[in-house]
Amino acid sequence: MFKIYTPLLILIGCVLQDHAYPADELMPLTCRGRVRGLEPSRGDVDDSLFLGIVLKDVRLDNDVVVSVFETNIRVLGGLLGGHSMAVMLKDAGHYMQWYQDELLHMAKDLGLRLLPAFNTSSGLPYPRVNLKHGVRGPESRTGTETDTCTACAGTIILEFAALSRFTGDPVFEVHARRALNFLWEKRQRNSNLVGTTINIHSGEWVRRDSGVGAGIDSYYEYLLKAYILLGDDLFLQRFNIHYASIMKYISQPPLLLDVHIHKPLLPARTWMDSLLAFFPGLQVLKGDIRPAIETHEMLYQVTKKHNFLPEAFTTDFRVHWAQHPLRPEFAESTYFLYKATKDPYYLEVGRTVLDNLNRFARVPCGFAAMKDVRTGSHEDRMDSFFLAEMFKYLFLLFAEEEDLPFNVEDYIFTTEAASLPHLSASMIELEELDDSNFDWTCPNTRLLFPDPAFPRNLRDPIRSAVDKSCPRPALHREPGMGRPPLRAQDFMANNPDHLELLRRMGVSLIHLKDGRVQLVQHATQAVSAVAAEDGMRFMQEMMELSSQQQKEQLPPRAVQIISHPFFGRVVLTAGPAQFGTDLSKSITGVRGFVTVAEPYSGCAELSNAAFVQGRIALLQRGQCMFAEKARHIMKAGAIGGIVIDDNEGSSSDTAPLFQMAGDGRNTDDVTLPLLFLFYKEGNILLEALKEYREVEVLLSDKARDRGEIHWTEQKGATDWRHVQNMGPYFSSLETRFDSVTISKWPVSGFSFSLFVLSSTFNQKSFKQRKIYLSLQSSLSLP
Repeated sequence: MFKIYTPLLILIGCVLQDHAYPADELMPLTCRGRVRGLEPSRGDVDDSLFLGIVLKDVRLDNDVVVSVFETNIRVLGGLLGGHSMAVMLKDAGHYMQWYQDELLHMAKDLGLRLLPAFNTSSGLPYPRVNLKHGVRGPESRTGTETDTCTACAGTIILEFAALSRFTGDPVFEVHARRALNFLWEKRQRNSNLVGTTINIHSGEWVRRDSGVGAGIDSYYEYLLKAYILLGDDLFLQRFNIHYASIMKYISQPPLLLDVHIHKPLLPARTWMDSLLAFFPGLQVLKGDIRPAIETHEMLYQVTKKHNFLPEAFTTDFRVHWAQHPLRPEFAESTYFLYKATKDPYYLEVGRTVLDNLNRFARVPCGFAAMKDVRTGSHEDRMDSFFLAEMFKYLFLLFAEEEDLPFNVEDYIFTTEAASLPHLSASMIELEELDDSNFDWTCPNTRLLFPDPAFPRNLRDPIRSAVDKSCPRPALHREPGMGRPPLRAQDFMANNPDHLELLRRMGVSLIHLKDGRVQLVQHATQAVSAVAAEDGMRFMQEMMELSSQQQKEQLPPRAVQIISHPFFGRVVLTAGPAQFGTDLSKSITGVRGFVTVAEPYSGCAELSNAAFVQGRIALLQRGQCMFAEKARHIMKAGAIGGIVIDDNEGSSSDTAPLFQMAGDGRNTDDVTLPLLFLFYKEGNILLEALKEYREVEVLLSDKARDRGEIHWTEQKGATDWRHVQNMGPYFSSLETRFDSVTISKWPVSGFSFSLFVLSSTFNQKSFKQRKIYLSLQSSLSLP
């Protein structure tokens, strides 16, 4: 298993060099670099994108506002970790002999540019800082914020203390300690918990919910790791006090549920976010193995239910937020549990994580985040933490000691998995502490679990509980409530009778630019007091229905591109129709090649019916009803349809999915599936069609396993024209992979030469390598 990483990492390096350089991140669906300001903002995550990715190209004096938190953990931590590794290799006498602390000089430059953010009365940093102008003056475009998250202010100490110890300048560590001290003083004294968001000037808690996930997570992590890295007892004392409260109030094995800091027995929510998956790993460092095993097993079973850990999931293990941006926290905890127990079970867990990444997230230009774990649809992002953490923890999980050039025990990993060595004594005078109530030692797992079956006995009940998770209960309705003449769930915006009922109830309908409709009620415009009351009840029902749909998230459909060079790796999130074939009841989905309808609107009989017959028609939204489009492509003999939004820039990333409504008439005559793609997702499909001419897709309720798709192809369903059309790519290709040579690509008769993937690439174009590797991995050529 370990040996798969060498060619994989080299391949990713080639992809980054070819498609992303000099940007900080790769967009794996569109095969280009993510450049800040040119792509839709992802919030604080994008506020660390301001650098190139190699030493010679990096500039720090940019007039750009960045997130202090993200820039510290990703950029500063990365520079310090790189410096530590460079020094280690140089001292070993084998590599990096040219290195003269260049990364450390850059790290200090960056640290100095972050320092103005700490110029507050509390010592808590502003959430953002301008790298050129600081936080003062209009040119900085920042310094007006009042709130920050606890993790944002409390996840500084490792990087800043390391920077101080490496450079001999204590200013960085002083500021990081001051921020941590303030957070400690502002903890709720009865519960000893901290809130999620705090005012950086007054110290008042803005959000008083407390957990171990988003907004707080790495604050607890850095207290314990600061003790390990710096040897300061103060951090361990504070962590132990917090940890006792976490286990008393938040931990409900195997769950970890948020509570209110002033009323810690009162739950703050009934769902968990995926960032808390780091916590079992932290419990391992603490030495509390049993709850680590229990919580990790719960997370693993949720992962197996959905292939990935959803961004948030309910206490009955259903999807709450369906995204999965390839977060590494679960792999991190898996690594630490294996290190502590040496239980081969966790190697199998790691194999599951790796297999799912390759089966469901791998695309031609890397690995794409999951837009929806239920359908397997993708998002055009591959965050830096995927390379910095996910690959690193999986690498370490499977590596043997002889595979590593250093002893991992000599280093501590930051929250972004940068490696920092245990540091020298502090330049700051430290307070002597009473250690009578300290929990100093980590348990010996051989003594803790003398019976090898003991961890399994902990896991089995949790596995059973997740498997038997209960269905969601029906919404409660107040007794005695009358029903309006029109029910919210029956309403259709294009039904004239419904619109007349709305008018009588004083409800008006407004069409928005993005295609949605907005309902507004004016009781004085109703035809009677009774009608006005009916209108109020209708609006209440509509709000409840909208709230329910937001919580449950409309189950989307999937458009999966299965022809070369995609082979099922690109999945687009699609909205369903209220009519036509219900893909959720179809085992195989609908598969076919796509053709643009003429007219593109699909609002008249198609002039290219001969080309549409037996294919999936592409249509543009607008000019007529969805059902009318469906009827026209059906008449032309299409087997399915995809409607692409005409609102330029729309995306499922930012707009909610909706079901395409009928036309107020009986739509039983529509018997083909019709799906809706927003502009961004539709453009990916159109660009693929433009480049490859013949594009085959699968319309389904969720993405199919690529192995299943390729099995069908090998049984005879493949359109071999695609293989033949690739002949020019390989007609004169000669590539050496170690000792194996491919000298030609014989098209006639479809015979194939033997070839082996290894770690050496020549200088052929990436397109050749991409298709070549796709064929090798997806068509299972001999």
